[in-house]
Amino acid sequence: MTYTVAVSGASGYAGGEILRLLASHPDIEIRTVTAHSNAGQPLIQHQPHLRSLAHLTLQDTTPEILAGHDIVFLALPHGQSGQYTDALGDVPLVIDAGADHRLTSQDSWDAFYGGHFHEPWAYGVPELITKGIKQRENLRGAKRIAAPGCNASTVSLSLVPGVAAGVIDPSDIVSVLAVGPSGAGKSLKPHLLGSELLGTASPYAVGGTHRHIPEIQQALLGAGATDPRISFTPVLVPMARGILATSTAPITPGTTDAQIREAWESAYGDETFVQLLPEGHFPRTADVLGANTALIGLAVDRAANRVTVVTAVDNLVKGTAGAAIQSMNLALGLPEDRALTVNGVAP
Repeated sequence: MTYTVAVSGASGYAGGEILRLLASHPDIEIRTVTAHSNAGQPLIQHQPHLRSLAHLTLQDTTPEILAGHDIVFLALPHGQSGQYTDALGDVPLVIDAGADHRLTSQDSWDAFYGGHFHEPWAYGVPELITKGIKQRENLRGAKRIAAPGCNASTVSLSLVPGVAAGVIDPSDIVSVLAVGPSGAGKSLKPHLLGSELLGTASPYAVGGTHRHIPEIQQALLGAGATDPRISFTPVLVPMARGILATSTAPITPGTTDAQIREAWESAYGDETFVQLLPEGHFPRTADVLGANTALIGLAVDRAANRVTVVTAVDNLVKGTAGAAIQSMNLALGLPEDRALTVNGVAP
């Protein structure tokens, strides 16, 4: 069966990456692409790397244009998806790459986003342990999916195995992330200009203000934490794509080194797209460029009595579009890895 697809926000980074991956999906026909200010222009003008989609023209983003497809992807700024999802009730599968349907707590939404709160959807991180099972079980046959925040899913995948196994204390987590600017979208912002980015590293959303914090806490609660607390600091670095997240947490008293490593091996030993590296090895962002993989390095720091987890992802693939399409495959009953790869691009 071939499924017809519409992609909104198709002129942006997330929308473009969704299109790049869907273009090689044998069960998908990309029928419609939409935008706001760029409507009426050829898609190829804004996504010149998508040569196989040069025949498509960006249309207005309206419920009427998005309706009538088997699948709709919404790659819109946070707070803008809800106005469309409310009007797409007849679309069999809707996948939101924004934040509008990620959070289960209205209080968290009000504190970090504001505006109208929308119902939470199935969370699009299949490998995440949630209430004792993998989240993929909640994605099978789903009709509405919330793709994750890239930073949030990276940190959650880093730490949830340790929380679920009870080998780390989630009340004192520290995460520092090196993040590429594509995660901020394609809109022109002075601090994202090349002249501002090159040759420097710049922290942002410091002091517990980043919008992905409640999403991480939600994942930790799902893994069994009772009062997860995280100090979360992203740092903008001059690489177009990628996240390198370094997270630490205290070791639970009485836990052995073998038990710590077993927690992550047990969680990810059978996974295709989340892989624990051999002891003493740690990932680089270059290793996941273009791939739907999260590579994890694990160290036990007995001097500080903490576990250190280093995780690398491509923020546009495993962090966003790849997670959305992996979740789509599960919802449709297709092979989970269809149109996705574990192989990156080098050098």
